[in-house]
Amino acid sequence: MATENTGALALVVATVTALVWANSPWGGTYEALWTAEISVHVGGRGLALQTREWVNEGLMALFFFVAGLEVRRELDMGELRERRRVAPVVLAALGGMIVPILLYLALNVGEPSARGWGIVMGTDTAFALGVLTLVRGASPPVRSFLLTLVIIDDVVALTVIGVAYTNDLSVPWLLVAVALFGVVLALRALKVRHGAPYLVAGVAVWAATLASGVEATVAGVALGVVFTAYPPRRAGLYRAGTVWRRFRMNPSPALARRAGRAMVRSVSPNERFQHLFHPWASYLVVPLFALANAGIRLDSDTLARAATSPITIGIVAGLVVGKLVGITASTWLVTRRWGGALPLPLPWPSLIGVSSVAGIGFTVSLLIADITFTGTDLEDAKAGVLAASGLAALLAWAAFWIIQRLPRPLRSAGASRLAPPLSDVAEPIDPEVDHLQGDPDAPVTLLWYGDFECDHCAAVRPVVDRLRHTFAEHLTVVFRHLPLPDIHPHAQLAAEAAEVAAVHGKFWDMHAILFDHHDALTPRDLARYAAVLGIDRQEFAAALEERRHALRIERDVASADDSGAAGTPTFFINGRRYVGGHDHDDLAAGIRRAHQLSTR
Repeated sequence: MATENTGALALVVATVTALVWANSPWGGTYEALWTAEISVHVGGRGLALQTREWVNEGLMALFFFVAGLEVRRELDMGELRERRRVAPVVLAALGGMIVPILLYLALNVGEPSARGWGIVMGTDTAFALGVLTLVRGASPPVRSFLLTLVIIDDVVALTVIGVAYTNDLSVPWLLVAVALFGVVLALRALKVRHGAPYLVAGVAVWAATLASGVEATVAGVALGVVFTAYPPRRAGLYRAGTVWRRFRMNPSPALARRAGRAMVRSVSPNERFQHLFHPWASYLVVPLFALANAGIRLDSDTLARAATSPITIGIVAGLVVGKLVGITASTWLVTRRWGGALPLPLPWPSLIGVSSVAGIGFTVSLLIADITFTGTDLEDAKAGVLAASGLAALLAWAAFWIIQRLPRPLRSAGASRLAPPLSDVAEPIDPEVDHLQGDPDAPVTLLWYGDFECDHCAAVRPVVDRLRHTFAEHLTVVFRHLPLPDIHPHAQLAAEAAEVAAVHGKFWDMHAILFDHHDALTPRDLARYAAVLGIDRQEFAAALEERRHALRIERDVASADDSGAAGTPTFFINGRRYVGGHDHDDLAAGIRRAHQLSTR
């Protein structure tokens, strides 16, 4: 979210800079720069494009590559992994594209400008999320709904670009692009981890796609969808830890390189590439795209022509009115009993607010406008996109200003028809089996997987205790075992010792002692702690020797593996994996958000 918000600020600065530059006394240099030709030649072949085309066709492929990565991550780990739950969002997104297109065509019917209907389809991710945060509407479900909506918009818009806006299709080059894309798939099948082969093959796919006449940005999203997303796996972390320990004992350059590669490879390729390219896309590519495309003359003649242009009016009507009406109306239809009775994705006021934000169609809209129009038509289209984005932002601010002042029953209208939230926890909490502190019926459950020999877990235990006092009856704390014997040789035995104590009703007492003495967990130490709690030494020793509770530990470890909890401590708040800091304030903020959702 921080990247998106800062990226939105950079996008605004770039847009304003482009407008000021184009309307300054040095406005001629603006077009001179972006229409200058740059060519690249390798041997007897070369590629010559204008500077603006290098940005729109080249750098924007990187932006859509990141979009493709986000699509794949949502399919693998996010909201799109449960297909029926996402059905109303997909249909809302389609309604939010069809209605704007119909409005645009109604205002441009029978005119050559009708071919610009694709301009009103998309929603700009960076601008929309930035505005959503500024108007204080970025609650987790609202942001998730908008992100899913934008992802679907991007997929459909890119399909439209590839199919409807392709001129002079070269079938041989298209076949070459498909064959090169097959090379990328082969690299993935062979589990090639190094980035260089993918870079070479990806650039080749992009160049062949460009030569085929298909919009080259399509290659970006196609390549992004290839890379799967998954939580870190125990086997990968084990290999990384083993190599790191070898390096620690013998710090040589060769082992340092191996350790670095092992650590990088323990994270999914999707997350690695997002971490690498998302900042570049947000801070460089999209602002540069805005700088190259947003600069239009705003003199009296241009404004007067745009005010009466069916292109400008159609874009403003499509994005500002069409998005709001299309998303809201289609959601209403599909959530009716006779329309399919699908679950409502958001309460109605929030849905209306986020639908107004969706009218910000900056990046994709400008891209399609540049593909579709030239001359004064292009200026009218850009004016329409800029005006629509500004009006949609103001409409969103007004909508959320009103929402925040509505009485609680009105603000949560429709909440009873929402789908239950997705859970990342594979094994549901069972009060009869799991170790709980607090009311089992509390609105928020904090589940954490821990290792009694882990320094980080020992440091976070007082934080969890403080959270219990902060939220009192509103919070249940659940602890599950995740010993990491490859790192902590005494963790497994300590976990079994805690289970022996649990038989005597002393689990949480032993839990506290073990974390307080996490660096002293030998069998003799454990026996001493058991004696302090009044547990018979012989019975305690026999239970450990016979490993009576090993299966109980295996149950927790299996649930951790299935839930994607490979390291310790790992937290889940109301079933959703927590990815923030482990200090009190960050965890408390996550708990408050979950509490708001559970009581809306």
